[in-house]
Amino acid sequence: MKISQKQYGEMVKKASPNSKCMRDVPLAFLVGGLICVIGQAITDFYSYLGFDDRTAAAWCTITLVFLSALFTGLGLYEKLAKYGGAGTLVPVTGFANAVASPAVEFKSEGYILGLGAKIFIIAGPVILYGTAASVVYGLIYYFFLR
Repeated sequence: MKISQKQYGEMVKKASPNSKCMRDVPLAFLVGGLICVIGQAITDFYSYLGFDDRTAAAWCTITLVFLSALFTGLGLYEKLAKYGGAGTLVPVTGFANAVASPAVEFKSEGYILGLGAKIFIIAGPVILYGTAASVVYGLIYYFFLR
């Protein structure tokens, strides 16, 4: 079956849901902001316990990663993402969700070939290219900018 680009475009337009930007953008902003406010509250709590700013920030990151992975495992993060869209991609929680999601999805295939092999299926490229870019930037800095 041969179809023209115009026909294909019409089929895609018909099958694709309409974007509700006037609703989705403010919700993403609110959900992302709420995650950041929760992170700040966690940092303030650790500071209240007597940790210095750097240590409180580190414990906040650890706590947010744990909570994100926990909520992913319980199926709550996906519900939040359906509601808050891109707002749930706040770097730390979004990355933890990207690592935990395949672990939950492929758990039924076993711990080695399922969970172990597929856990980084989404986050793997980010880790790979982030690490490669940091090496390149580090070499540039070392040889040209120091």
